[in-house]
Amino acid sequence: MDKSTTLKDILIPNQITTLLTLLHENNYEAYLVGGCIRDILLHKQPKDWDITTNANPEQIQVLFPDSFYENDYGTVGVKTEIGVIEVTPFRKEGLYSDGRRPDSIEFTNDIILDLSRRDFTINAIAYNPLQDTLVDPFNGVGDIKNKMIKCVGEADTRFSEDGLRIMRMLRFVAQLDFSIESETLVSAMNNRNILEKIAKERIKDEFCKILMSSGAIKAFIYMSKIDVLQYITPHLKDSVNVTQNGMHAYDVFEHLIRSMQCAVDKNYPLEIRIAALFHDIGKPSTRLYSKDKHDYTFYNHEVVGTKMTKKILNDLKFSHETIEKVTKLVRWHMFFSDTEQITHSAVRRMIANVGRENIWDLINLRICDRVGTGRPKEDPYRLRKYMSMIEEVMSDATDVSMLKIGGKELIEVFHMTPSPQIGKILNILLDKCIEKPELNSKNSLLHLSEELLTLKESELEELSKAAVLHAKHDQDERVGKIKSKYRVR
Repeated sequence: MDKSTTLKDILIPNQITTLLTLLHENNYEAYLVGGCIRDILLHKQPKDWDITTNANPEQIQVLFPDSFYENDYGTVGVKTEIGVIEVTPFRKEGLYSDGRRPDSIEFTNDIILDLSRRDFTINAIAYNPLQDTLVDPFNGVGDIKNKMIKCVGEADTRFSEDGLRIMRMLRFVAQLDFSIESETLVSAMNNRNILEKIAKERIKDEFCKILMSSGAIKAFIYMSKIDVLQYITPHLKDSVNVTQNGMHAYDVFEHLIRSMQCAVDKNYPLEIRIAALFHDIGKPSTRLYSKDKHDYTFYNHEVVGTKMTKKILNDLKFSHETIEKVTKLVRWHMFFSDTEQITHSAVRRMIANVGRENIWDLINLRICDRVGTGRPKEDPYRLRKYMSMIEEVMSDATDVSMLKIGGKELIEVFHMTPSPQIGKILNILLDKCIEKPELNSKNSLLHLSEELLTLKESELEELSKAAVLHAKHDQDERVGKIKSKYRVR
């Protein structure tokens, strides 16, 4: 890889150049380092710019008064117009006796020593754009070119220092579509038990970053290969090699990760990706062989899986909101959608079960579920029909039952007695709301009702008949458009 065309000509923000220049003018070495250099070599725009220097924290703060130093690792946060830029002294580290963080650090003047403490060769590259100087003692540029993740120095040492590096490695697999060098892979497997020392919050953060990466499925395949699935949840490990019934092309684990990857490919939000990964997590524990069917059954796996998913997400310290949404999706992912038997009332009940705000996410989960089975068609007629019915019942008021007031309110507010007059008023109100949906509020409808009650009986009758005709015409037209949209009858 020719650094002259990938590094020398990069467009560096003026604020970063100013920081580097000021350090150099005061006789300090300074380099861009780590992820930003990796991204540039991959022809990606860096999200963060990190600087390393032989100045110590106090010297850095003298040069940059608008900065702060609140950690044990020497990193100074310098405030700029493009955000806080981390400027860290060259350093070497002591032992990692707890498998999470160094017992001590020591500042140094040697950039090579600083790079040698880093996790992977692709992150152990430094570049001085002012002098066009590249420092790459571990052939990180070559590993980027070969799309390979390899530890700096001895892999066992790197992983024993911080077990989370195993999850970071898997995250880079997912983000960069890289492979893992063989010795690094074996070492990760041999040192996987160090993950037991890592806080669940840190594992959750890497887990989410993997799920939000384009190559998430590749990371999960590696997780299974090096036997670390149990550090997310043992239930994922239990799903490996669990065969399913005849309608599935894959075992439970492969079905789950293929469903998840479908959610990734469609750029669905995190909650759907999690739900896709866990929607059948209850299958291994509910799997029974049926002599009658001559096949396996998984009765109530969605109920069992909901309980499992809730515990998994609780253990990983997810928020209450995320847990509530994901478990609803898992619980109801087996919704019945036979077009010959399904009714609008059944669709309304499902919307009530999962919530109006979640119903389309449930449909998207079902699509991922289908793709994960290996079926070629992700939106068969019965699913499109169900989607059409959802849209029909989710629209603005198209039935008097969807108005914000009913006969009960008319009787209470206007002291009316039950009579056909109430039905006529509601028909007229519905017609007005179809024309202007914003009128469907309690105050607006009561105000309109008060005006209607001043009309003669004959006038009310005429308006009601016209309203019914309008409503039927509008309903037929609206439903026709929805059915056409979903290509259903």
